[in-house]
Amino acid sequence: MRLLSSAAALAACALISACATAGAEAPAPVAAFDAARLSERARVLSDDSFQGRGIGTPGETMTVRYLTEHYAAAGFQPGGENGGWTQDVTLNRFTASNVQASFEIAGETVPLTQGQQIVVSTRLPGDHVMLDDAPLVFAGYGITAPERNWDDFKDVDVRGKVIVVLVNDADFEQPELNTFNGRAMTYYGRWTYKYEEAARRGAAGVIIVHEVAPASYGWATVTNSWSGPQFDIVRENAAAERVPVESWIQRDVAVDLFRKSGLDFDALKVQARSRDFRPVALPGATFSGMFDVAATQITTKNVLARLPGATHPDETILYTAHWDHIGVGEPDANGDAIFNGAVDNATGTAALLELARIWGAGPRPERSIVMISFTAEESGLLGSEYYAANPVWPLEKTVAGFNMDAMNVYGRVADLGVVGYGQSELDELLAAAAARQGRSIAPDANPAAGSYFRSDHFPLAKRGVPMAYAEGGGAFRDPPVAPREAARDEYGSKRYHQADDEWSADWDLAGQIEDMEVALWIGRDLANSRDWPGWKPGSEFGPARAASASARD
Repeated sequence: MRLLSSAAALAACALISACATAGAEAPAPVAAFDAARLSERARVLSDDSFQGRGIGTPGETMTVRYLTEHYAAAGFQPGGENGGWTQDVTLNRFTASNVQASFEIAGETVPLTQGQQIVVSTRLPGDHVMLDDAPLVFAGYGITAPERNWDDFKDVDVRGKVIVVLVNDADFEQPELNTFNGRAMTYYGRWTYKYEEAARRGAAGVIIVHEVAPASYGWATVTNSWSGPQFDIVRENAAAERVPVESWIQRDVAVDLFRKSGLDFDALKVQARSRDFRPVALPGATFSGMFDVAATQITTKNVLARLPGATHPDETILYTAHWDHIGVGEPDANGDAIFNGAVDNATGTAALLELARIWGAGPRPERSIVMISFTAEESGLLGSEYYAANPVWPLEKTVAGFNMDAMNVYGRVADLGVVGYGQSELDELLAAAAARQGRSIAPDANPAAGSYFRSDHFPLAKRGVPMAYAEGGGAFRDPPVAPREAARDEYGSKRYHQADDEWSADWDLAGQIEDMEVALWIGRDLANSRDWPGWKPGSEFGPARAASASARD
């Protein structure tokens, strides 16, 4: 497929707003986005020489150098700690090896091979993990949500046991229950929450049953994401917040385990959708796991660039994207072991550099513009979580932010999809900006995937900063449509978190540029105003923002 066939087509992408519906308000003239430059930066960042931009590797050193050089060339100043370009993020790195795992069921030993039937990891400091015949308990979705009158654990003590839990939350299978916002995944559905709740309960381990639809990704993504080194922030009392064994198993393995224990997996899944569900011990079944852990401490870096405001430099507009990817892993069927992360997230990283170039070429805004290239997103949003807890630029004076992650490389589309639609007053600004391009606003097309909790805007939103995470979606606006749809679908099924996430000269970046224009226009309007977008009534993030109201004009 050759969607982008000439330099002229690349240059034309920069003028895509001219294709908006007749009569739509035209945006004010600004320096043009350069699709060829965007493509080249994504190509460089996802080149094999960057080794998949793994954190704590030479690939990180190359990436940080590349970003700081280009931010400086755009006219931005260092925006990090102590007048530098970076913010240090200290992490523990855990590498599991020599993994041995098995179920014991009524005297029968069922071996589990790492990467095939099971993926085992840990984020608990130590040099060895060993569980010997730990009892197994099915704990439904593993959720305790008092505000929703939901407790999967009831009065059952799971200390020292391994809990088996379902991915996502109860509404995924039966959205009409509307206990957890229907098909829109809540944080309770995320794997991070399930591990956290298990630790609070004193469990020895967690086994998440992988199913493609509720997880929104395949088993290969699980293997690639959790077989390599795992990272975590340094914790004062890690034993209270992390379980020794964090793991996933394939669905058919779970079905067989339950069957051999005299239980019906599918029937228990149905029971788990009810508030009345109680944990079910797997009769005669235990889990044993043993592996070595190489635990080291590393310092990785967030990269920050700042354009000081002319009138209100203490007030900040944020643009964010994570620079990291998985790094180098196990070779795939083609022998490729480098997870280049071209779409995820060389595209978003390149977008920040291009936005910086546009901002730097224009008149100085009244408020400051800060670009943050976050580290360790792929390890659980650790770089953004660290920044949100230790902000270089005060969050109470951060007006709003725009997150860029895995951007559209397939062409112009009809909609601007807003992840987390209905949360903040940025929705209306996004709708107005999209209309200028002849596009419509659309809620998250796949809320069951939990995208709102899977990218770097989330730690900032939790602390009250209105953050927009908007990306193009819906029908393609330009022919040929079929190959564009096929390429987009193939990415989700075969390239996401795979070694095949590679740059292509066939990318059509017109759609990415439209999404960047929206972030630029809204950011420019906010940067030259006294507006403070807020959270809508009922948003769980509103109270955190309200607590700092006195700090804003």
